[in-house]
Parts: sequence; structure tokens; C-alpha cells
Amino acid sequence: MAEGFARKYGSDVLQPASAGVAPATIVQPLTKKVMEAKNINIDSQFPKSLDQVGVAQFDLIVNMSGAKLPGGMQAEVREWNVVDPIGQSEEVYIQVRDQLEHQVMHLILDLRRDTRKKVEPKGPARRLLGNRRARVHSS
Repeated sequence: MAEGFARKYGSDVLQPASAGVAPATIVQPLTKKVMEAKNINIDSQFPKSLDQVGVAQFDLIVNMSGAKLPGGMQAEVREWNVVDPIGQSEEVYIQVRDQLEHQVMHLILDLRRDTRKKVEPKGPARRLLGNRRARVHSS
């Protein structure tokens, strides 16, 4: 979800990618549904590992997993406390979507302010949004 919002609203200041320490196997259908309600199509997105996105090339990582990230990352890390909606009701998905929209928009505004302060803008910075880990739910 965060990557979808970042692509839609922040392409002037970031190049988002989403990855996880232990990524899920699919993007949940409810995730796609609640994002479509915001006119954001995430059909081209798929779960990726940190290795798949080349985490070393990013200058900012937003960790939403609640887990400690692997050591040795050179990027700035921001921690966002986000509930994992997998296995929960559509209402929880909507709440998480709205929270992420708010947080991503704040991040974009911060980055735009930072970009204006710089004398020589380098173009959009590479940002990693996500790091959602897969969860196993048992019944």
C-alpha cells in the first residue's frame, strides 16, 4: 500500500520500492481492493525480498515490520508502527490503508521541503517503503 501511494503522489521526490525480510507470496486481494477504492492500481506490484530490490542503493528505509532489520544497512531507517492486516477484516485493511496514506503524504511533504533546501537537486532519491514481513495465521 505504501509503495502505491508513494508512486501515485511522490514520484517527484522519491523512487519507491517495497520489500520485506520475509515477504508474503502474493499481494492480498483485499489490499488490491482497498487501494482500488482510492483509484490506485497495484496489480503490477508483488512481494519482494530485501535482496531483490538491492537495499544498498537506497538512502531511506521505512520499516513497518516491527522487526529489527539486518545489520550493515547504510540508509537512514524510519520506523512506522503499522498493523499487519493479513487475515483480518476489510475494515482493518481500510484503517491501515488510510494510516499509510497519511504517513506517506507526510513523508513526501518532508522530502519536498528537504529538496527545496538543497542547492543542487539530484533528482528523485531512491527510497524503500515497506519491509513488511509475512505472517502465518493459524486457525
